[in-house]
Amino acid sequence: MEEQSDFRNWGELIPDALGMIFSNLTLQEVLTVIPSVCKSWRKAIKGPYCWQEIDIEEWSNRCQPDHLDRMLRMLITRSTGSLRKLCVSGLHNDSVFSFITENAGALQALRLRRSEMSNSIVERTAGRLSTITVLDLSYCGKIGAGALEAIGKHCKLLVTLCRNMHPLDAAGKLSQDDEANAIAASMPRLKRLEMAYHHISTGSVMNIFSGCPQLEFLDLRGCWDVKLDNQFVKEKFPKLKVLGPFVMDYYEMDEWDDDSSDYSDNSEYLGWEFEMDDYDDYDIYDGMWHDEGRFEELELRFYEGNGEEAGMLGWPPSP
Repeated sequence: MEEQSDFRNWGELIPDALGMIFSNLTLQEVLTVIPSVCKSWRKAIKGPYCWQEIDIEEWSNRCQPDHLDRMLRMLITRSTGSLRKLCVSGLHNDSVFSFITENAGALQALRLRRSEMSNSIVERTAGRLSTITVLDLSYCGKIGAGALEAIGKHCKLLVTLCRNMHPLDAAGKLSQDDEANAIAASMPRLKRLEMAYHHISTGSVMNIFSGCPQLEFLDLRGCWDVKLDNQFVKEKFPKLKVLGPFVMDYYEMDEWDDDSSDYSDNSEYLGWEFEMDDYDDYDIYDGMWHDEGRFEELELRFYEGNGEEAGMLGWPPSP
């Protein structure tokens, strides 16, 4: 029997196929090992094939602000306008939020929990988010009704909005009915709305019922001023499920771990300089990836790209 001697040359695989294969690797391996293997693999990593869906929420909870800013700019730039989903926590300024919106032409899902962008920047840039269908602005304390109204005006495809608050953040607010009313007036296609721990009234919730006729789920946990007639809601809105306001609940303390803000010991590996120019030596990354395996928690998913090379990072030739 003749022995089979043929073998596949992995370097000849198309870049989008390589991107799907690389999804099984850690971020450390994708950014430091793969580019040194061969030119075709380096080209795949430089292109958008690996960066159409980016979830760095867990990592961003533990990193320093400047590292988060540089990481986001690098990965989003590589997506070359094909970014479809972005999950990140703790944006610290308006500049990086504006950068995200500038590259949101294909963005469908955006999760920005605990971020500090201002109401004014959201109002000015909401028009760039017209393709969004899922938006999470939970625990974003600097935005309010104006930002939500702008989002509703421009994001006509929005079907899911998460706007939960932390009980302590909501404690000092007299009323947030303006936020509820902005949602009711501008987001008629919503199917899922989360507004846990808001100071809103029964009247503003009834406005949401009227203004969002396609609503299927409404989270009102901790909205203690809301008094709903459950029988009325069941008869009037049979497809709607309302959670709360009175629910035996506990707040997930791991979401607000005090240690997450301590950068001194937990982020030593983040000293990596995320430059947008050529890297001369991958040895500079040695020792940057060993702190409690934090980078192992990164989740990056890879999808087919548009075939164009991003060309943003000049990786060194293969050894």
